Amino acid sequence: MTISAAASAVLAGLTDIRAEQEELYRSLHQHPELSHQEHRTAATVAEHLRRDGFQTHTGVGGTGVVGVLRNGTGATVLLRADMDALPVREQTGVSYASTATGIDSAGAEVPVMHACGHDVHVACLLGAARLFAGNLGAWRGTLVVLFQPAEEAGDGARGMVDDDLAGIVGGVDVALAQHVMSLPAGSVGTHAGPVLAAADSVRVTVHGRGAHGSMPQAAVDPVVLAAMIVIRLQTVVAREVPPTETAVLTVGSIRAGTRSNVIPDSAELLLNLRTYSEDTRATMMAAIRRIVTAECQASGSPRDPEFEIYDRFPLTDNDPGTTGRVASAFAEFFADRAGTVGQQSASEDFSDIPRALGVPYTYWCIGGIDADAYRRAERAGRIAQDVPVNHSPLFVPVLQPTLDTGTQALVVAALAWLAR
Repeated sequence: MTISAAASAVLAGLTDIRAEQEELYRSLHQHPELSHQEHRTAATVAEHLRRDGFQTHTGVGGTGVVGVLRNGTGATVLLRADMDALPVREQTGVSYASTATGIDSAGAEVPVMHACGHDVHVACLLGAARLFAGNLGAWRGTLVVLFQPAEEAGDGARGMVDDDLAGIVGGVDVALAQHVMSLPAGSVGTHAGPVLAAADSVRVTVHGRGAHGSMPQAAVDPVVLAAMIVIRLQTVVAREVPPTETAVLTVGSIRAGTRSNVIPDSAELLLNLRTYSEDTRATMMAAIRRIVTAECQASGSPRDPEFEIYDRFPLTDNDPGTTGRVASAFAEFFADRAGTVGQQSASEDFSDIPRALGVPYTYWCIGGIDADAYRRAERAGRIAQDVPVNHSPLFVPVLQPTLDTGTQALVVAALAWLAR
């Protein structure tokens, strides 16, 4: 059976589940949960998987859920969706907008929103799982569906790996994942090689000597020191990274002092790096340390600076062979709706799973923006202004054809290995 024939058979039931899938999506969107707190979502996932005959494992890495459906001999394919939401107050105006709040890791009450589309990922993977379970005659092998917590925190995948994921899923041949993006709904895009950046957050603490604001001669001012560091850091990408390499260095936060007339004794800078190779990452890390240390010395800082790396995300580097196989299946099924996407500067932790399992992987994008609205913005040269991006309080994918496309993409990609 060809992939197209198998896909037609498995997806024949999509019309029958569409209304239920849309309602599931609305419910997930209205009830978002922060990283490591995805209890309601995980319970919903487990309920659906058990109903559809999957061997279901809960509490993997905290709130992760894994479903396994064996259907004879053949390849084992892992499909992954992430479940967590963000501390963002929704401003979309849709009838199913979130009004939820949650308690963040610092103990503060914050608004919560599915501002990154993980509710789409969960709904699509549950839909694909149900369709596979409902048509065992079109495929053979083992389907593993993995619902991951805490992608936004960057440690959810590692948590599942550390909780004996390999023992739960057994041998896996390939791992696949997708993400809804600010692209025209109905479109699917692949990319071989590095597609999502590695990300590192760095906390830099520099030390001065506090004094009264009226007597700066008695101080070593860490505010001025931090300002000089920010300016010098702008030269790292411009002057130390080859023009053929893509990299981002952002200073997202500076904290120092409490009053206008008090020179503080320290300042904290929060930096974020995005890179696509280990060499570039090493170059930028070395440059940061060199520049910060030199500026501290130039300012007469009484103590050496401190560096802390946190929230590290791995590089998502799509296996060319796996990507080509999926892209070929997409081209056959989606025709001109399938294409390629360029490198994205966003970051993900999905690749921690296939790396730990020692299997190839690919990660693709689906569109979630109304196609007509996207084209109007494109013609006007206003995509950046008029098309909300992931993590925006205005980001909400259109239900259709987003859900259909995401479900179809998961089915078609998995059948590139599982079709009879």
